[in-house]
Amino acid sequence: QVQLVESGGGLVQPGGSLRLSCSASGRISSLDRMGWFRQAPGKQRELVASIISGGTPYYADSLKGRFTISGDSAKGAVYLQMVSLKPEDTAVYYCWAFGSTNYWGQGTQVTVSS
Repeated sequence: QVQLVESGGGLVQPGGSLRLSCSASGRISSLDRMGWFRQAPGKQRELVASIISGGTPYYADSLKGRFTISGDSAKGAVYLQMVSLKPEDTAVYYCWAFGSTNYWGQGTQVTVSS
């Protein structure tokens, strides 16, 4: 089993920045990829970005240039740097990890509002 804990969400004004962090514990050695999803009210959960050990990060097309993922699934850590935030980025952001099965964090709220 793997447990994921996120931190770093909050309220930010449009144009501001936030950095989300996720730390994994448990069978970290079983993980080969980690990433972030988000879910806005009334919408489906969507993939924001992901990393795979030794591979190229993946980003949702609409977020390229504003969001940057970093970390290392082998170490059980992943981060999401978000800049130039927009009200439509408001959502619950979930840390995700995969290693034969999906693992999810509890989610952290990001609210972009003036």
